[in-house]
Amino acid sequence: MSWTITPVSKKKEVLKKPVLIVGLPGIGNVGKVAVDYLIDKLDAKPYVEFFSQSFPHSVFVTEENLVELPNITLYLVKQKTRDILLLGGDVQPTDEEASYQFAEAALGLMKQYGCSEIITLGGIGLPQVPRDPKVYMTGNDKELITKYGKSTGANTKLYGVVGPIIGTSGLLLGLSKKKNIPAVCFLAETFGHPMYLGMRGSKAIIEALNKSLSLGVSIEQLNKEISEIEKDVQSGEEPKQGKYRKFKDSMTPQDTNYIG
Repeated sequence: MSWTITPVSKKKEVLKKPVLIVGLPGIGNVGKVAVDYLIDKLDAKPYVEFFSQSFPHSVFVTEENLVELPNITLYLVKQKTRDILLLGGDVQPTDEEASYQFAEAALGLMKQYGCSEIITLGGIGLPQVPRDPKVYMTGNDKELITKYGKSTGANTKLYGVVGPIIGTSGLLLGLSKKKNIPAVCFLAETFGHPMYLGMRGSKAIIEALNKSLSLGVSIEQLNKEISEIEKDVQSGEEPKQGKYRKFKDSMTPQDTNYIG
């Protein structure tokens, strides 16, 4: 199944050694929340859209009572020294063939853009809710792991802590090595339940990205939403949707062993 890549912007940008940050739905939606938050706070602009007939055979009803297809979109943030690319969306490929095809399509684009680094994001499912989630890191390049390990304090001793890193978060690490693009993955602890939203894990990852890339992103709004969720839970109420909690239930992975 082929992937259609459609430019959103008519303006052809000259990119400066861009860094790609990837956060698609996974356990706790840790990576997705983090990337959605960065897209908002960095005022990222839609740059390229991905489409495939391997997407779920469904549409979503929006708040305007219209329908929309699931999407994966690449966003651009122009900066002085190097640009930031943010890959986010409603879904990620679930079967093996589509996952490889998507990763190859994304990496082909990154080679075209002269991408200097790739950072994928995800969660590590635990049997209980972590109050202060730890952030782990692995990758395909020892120098990059050492560099970001020192700047963020992330635990780089991941062997024996998790099993395979499944999905886009893992495949992009492995396949980018073949294309000589250094890549790392930040994984935050979260509760391994399909209905749990790991916003504390997302916050921990954003703090790590702030340190490693000097993004300067405020986490005030995220703290506010975390407080609201915890207040609702303590009062026995169903947590209300917030700006960074508007997810399509049908797109949430149901495999609690999923890492990535």
